[in-house]
Amino acid sequence: MMESPRQEPIPVSPCLGICLMDPNTRMCRGCLRTIEEIALWYRATPAEQRRMLERLAARREDAAANR
Repeated sequence: MMESPRQEPIPVSPCLGICLMDPNTRMCRGCLRTIEEIALWYRATPAEQRRMLERLAARREDAAANR
């Protein structure tokens, strides 16, 4: 009997419900995703979503450091 592949848990969307695109950075002011990242989120694998969350965490740290 073959084992079924283990399903990876799906990360929670980083959307904060504050959807306002910044024309200068071309990122959402709420979640800091680009339009492309927002569109990709629902087609991405859980591993790709986790990598995106890591990039967003780094963006938040950079934004906080530059305030």
